Amino acid sequence: MRTRKSPARSVIAGLACALALSAPATLTTAAAAPTESPAANAAGAHLVSIDRPGQRQEEFEVYSAAMDRVIPVQVLTAFDNSVPRPTLYLLNGAGGGEDAATWYRQTDVVQFFSDKNVNVVSPVGGKFSYYTDWQQDDPVLGRQKWETFLTAELPPIIDKALGTSGANAIAGVSMSATSALNLAVLAPDLYRAVAAYSGCASTADDNSRKYIQMVLDRGDADSRNMWGPPGDPDWVRHDAVINAEALRGKALFISNSTGLPGPLDTLEAPSIAGRPASLANQLVLGGIIEAATNGCTHRLADRLGALGIPAQVEFRPAGTHSWPYWQDALHRSWPLLEAALQG
Repeated sequence: MRTRKSPARSVIAGLACALALSAPATLTTAAAAPTESPAANAAGAHLVSIDRPGQRQEEFEVYSAAMDRVIPVQVLTAFDNSVPRPTLYLLNGAGGGEDAATWYRQTDVVQFFSDKNVNVVSPVGGKFSYYTDWQQDDPVLGRQKWETFLTAELPPIIDKALGTSGANAIAGVSMSATSALNLAVLAPDLYRAVAAYSGCASTADDNSRKYIQMVLDRGDADSRNMWGPPGDPDWVRHDAVINAEALRGKALFISNSTGLPGPLDTLEAPSIAGRPASLANQLVLGGIIEAATNGCTHRLADRLGALGIPAQVEFRPAGTHSWPYWQDALHRSWPLLEAALQG
């Protein structure tokens, strides 16, 4: 088992990572080895139950055959479901929705979508998993087959249970921003639109691998169980900068702050509620992480620009790696997502 880092060591490691990730990374174009299709592992997945059926907020329990366990799934149904409606898959961050750092608990997501004609689907689980299919079971995290779950097992169940239109978008924050881009690359026919808030699209270079391992260290997990050792083709396969061409034709929203203190980094902010320790953590650690993802997001934006792939890219001049900014980013991305889903 990995040794947990002290908060001070985490800050130092984060600072080193931020400085490294702000530097240009060498772009490699090595071809990724073919892997087994998630659809091949999807047989047997099924809906177990629905809590509060017929309400706007429901919770599905979905059995994943690939992971051999039941996954809770939070669902906000469309305001008007008299006709089939599209679906937004909204992923939580590194905690996978298993802690308090979730869209439901940290933002106005329920209120915001209360008058929107879209089904919003958020799995609860997958902490520190990068919502990907791991090569091996991890001694701490167990079996992680989230690419299979999110692209092959869950969508048919959601479509049938909610009578959807079949149009999908996906959005993620921090760790799951990487995942949202990856899933759109790997399942190109599934999503019409992608939103990535404060994530790191790069995975294949040394600096990006260090950043990913820093995230996994929080769960005492080993990145070698995820995509193999450095040099394994899976690291290239999951690099959305290298594979950006696969994003062509999708509506893309990408945003990041600089990590400098912003207007929502105050004691008066609702997320801080007058707690000095919370503010200090948001300013220091949140600032460091956001500076790191800022460098990543610039690389993705540059790559999309070089390929001539349109994207709505927003760089805020200030702001930390925290939920108030992601709530704002979700609001700002919605017109683009909605247009793609209704198109």
